[in-house]
Amino acid sequence: MKRLPGVLAALIALGTCLAAAWASQAVFDRIPHLEDEFANLWEAEVMADGQIAQPSPSFPRSFMVPFVVDHEGLRFGKYPPGWPALLSLGIVLGVPWLVNALLAGAAAWLTYRLGSRLAGPGVGLLAALLVATSPMFLLLSASLMSHALSVFLTLTLTLGWLDGVSADRTPPRLPRGLPIAVAGLSLGLLALTRPLTAVCIGLPFGVHGLWILARGGRPAKRAVLAVGLIAFAAACLLLAWQWALTGDPLLNPYALWWPYDRIGFGPGHGVTETGHTLNLARINTKFSLRVGRHDLFGWPFISWIFAPIGLLALRRRPEAWLLAALLPVLVLIYAAYWVGAWLYGPRYYVEALGALAVLSAGGIAALAGWLGSVPLKRWRSLSVSALVLVLLALNVGFYLPARLHQMTGLYGMTRAASLPLELLSLGKALVIVHPAQSWTEYGALLPLTPPFAEGDLLLAYTRGAEQDDRLAHTYADRPVYHYYLEQPARLIPAAR
Repeated sequence: MKRLPGVLAALIALGTCLAAAWASQAVFDRIPHLEDEFANLWEAEVMADGQIAQPSPSFPRSFMVPFVVDHEGLRFGKYPPGWPALLSLGIVLGVPWLVNALLAGAAAWLTYRLGSRLAGPGVGLLAALLVATSPMFLLLSASLMSHALSVFLTLTLTLGWLDGVSADRTPPRLPRGLPIAVAGLSLGLLALTRPLTAVCIGLPFGVHGLWILARGGRPAKRAVLAVGLIAFAAACLLLAWQWALTGDPLLNPYALWWPYDRIGFGPGHGVTETGHTLNLARINTKFSLRVGRHDLFGWPFISWIFAPIGLLALRRRPEAWLLAALLPVLVLIYAAYWVGAWLYGPRYYVEALGALAVLSAGGIAALAGWLGSVPLKRWRSLSVSALVLVLLALNVGFYLPARLHQMTGLYGMTRAASLPLELLSLGKALVIVHPAQSWTEYGALLPLTPPFAEGDLLLAYTRGAEQDDRLAHTYADRPVYHYYLEQPARLIPAAR
């Protein structure tokens, strides 16, 4: 019986992985949809070939790839290297869509471990189930976004910190330095994946570390310093990455795509003439949190309801306060970023998912009387259990399917959209694409071309008759066609 919780947690983790893999195919067709996904997948394809950049093409704007920048003769993705590097391993194995699914299953398992450590295996299992059924997390894990990795790293950081730094002793069968190394590497890799998120997540741990340095014992102080040094050394690789690509370790590639893409307030931060303001920050934050009330666990308006109760019930555990600090810090710091995020849910806050799941499970357990040594009245325990079952059923049966359906074929980008052009089997040719409405129609075709796919087919985005003619003349050694999305399966040869 002692092994039963672990077996159930493994089944939940496996189910999470399978659900994310299924949604990757059924909802997103295993292709990128957002600009972020295109850039990360492009960079991962380049890394899979043993490079970090490619020479810029002769007509960079014609061969546009979203969020892939051209700078001083080099073409590279604007994002940090952490997620593309991991994604490239999936590309080498031919299953890039599976990487996030595996991370989702691992995150569910780690949430179980975290909940078990804080309040017992029952809370751990319930927390893992909340993560597994989170609409926001399922959508992100089915996509090619970097958030499943950052959720995983936040959980490994938390467990490593609790076991190696703040614990009185290291768990049995673990070398003393292992959880310390895991915590430091997790924070450093988070900085290589989502740097601003790493600042947010690292801040509560940094404050706790300062308290330990001031009042803790010598082993704990050494552990704090070790975590900090390892994290700092790993994070410095981001400066080396930026130096290798731009020649300037302090030049953020984000600014090469949009010069205004910076955190802060005032002119030069964001698209408005006045720049980012406190009022815009309030609007973005309010809307993101409003979406989070639904997308966190799929309980419309009340997804947060049990977390405060869990913090109250576990208030005597310092770990509970560390978990509770993650969401407020993410919310406050990301308020200084000019753009919000809600299409996939409030994804800028998703790294707090594991903490919120544990606190919510603790709140449910407290209301049901599972945490105290003396159980509450049976009717109360049954009522809370029934309520939670109803909420889970409403999410899985109604909210989650509706949310997945809403995202299916996002922006009209499906594999079927590229099928007419794919069936033409053009080989070595240049096709100038004329979208009917937006770049997404061109984006749906990009997976047909290198570096996304093997072959000699080149796709160009129309930039007007004069530029298109110059492009056609440059590639006179191959057939050149115009492709109008209003007339799929028909190619118009370019005039010679």
